[in-house]
Amino acid sequence: MQIEITGLQKCYGGNAVLKDISLTIENGMYGLLGRNGAGKTTFMRILSTLLKPSGGKITFDRIPLEDTKRIRPLIGYLPQEFSLYPDMLLWETMGYLAAMSKLPKEIQRERIPALLQQVNLWEHRKSKVRKLSGGMKRRLGIAQALLNNPKVLIVDEPTTHLDPEERLRFYNLLDEFSSDRIVIVSSHIVADMESVCAKVAVLDAGQLLYAGAIEKLAEIARGKVYELMIPKKELAAARQNYCILSSQGHLSDTKIRVLADRVPAVGYPVSCTPTVCDGYMELLRLLKKGAKI
Repeated sequence: MQIEITGLQKCYGGNAVLKDISLTIENGMYGLLGRNGAGKTTFMRILSTLLKPSGGKITFDRIPLEDTKRIRPLIGYLPQEFSLYPDMLLWETMGYLAAMSKLPKEIQRERIPALLQQVNLWEHRKSKVRKLSGGMKRRLGIAQALLNNPKVLIVDEPTTHLDPEERLRFYNLLDEFSSDRIVIVSSHIVADMESVCAKVAVLDAGQLLYAGAIEKLAEIARGKVYELMIPKKELAAARQNYCILSSQGHLSDTKIRVLADRVPAVGYPVSCTPTVCDGYMELLRLLKKGAKI
């Protein structure tokens, strides 16, 4: 499966939410990274055929997005806010959603138990949905999105309100499903993308800042990351002069990690190997400076 996106635009009135997005997405985990309001949800809703683009072209294995009768059976979608039926049993919920999707009974009988076992919810099949934890509800959301065995799974901000252990379990589950399909997952948490996605696109204010291998994102900050040790009283001044990535107090001093175009003149700077998070922050810094990206 291959999704080709060329010159994608979305406008509401005179406000451009997506601006000339072009990229190619193939099988595997593909991350969509960006701050809240970057345009990630709009992008995913367009791919899911829930919104019409204002311009550009999208094809799924050469099938145009406009051909919704052929496109929709290829897609499973889990939105950021997934509405469930709180007083229905988990098993009943899956059956109801399968019926709404017009899934034949013989396929339902085979697929629903298999999916609930895959997402580790089989033993909870007779529990009411409202009794499930946040992580269980997200896993149920994945199960319903896979009911029609889609070739493309689109998941918007899936780990909101999940604890670190549940987040890891959830991403491992998505990684399993990506072996033979496209899984597009959005987040504003760089560490989540780094741990599971081979490729990533970075959006900010509707612009595509980067698309490619996630490890190469780190290279954007090469030669610009330094660690400094400064007195705590100088921290406020340092915030004005540098983009501070992290800080850690040490008695009267503070160790800070910064982005800088040249070697800082204070704090005995040590050059650091950049991380993916550093590269992402450098993209945002370049954008703020008005530099060409």
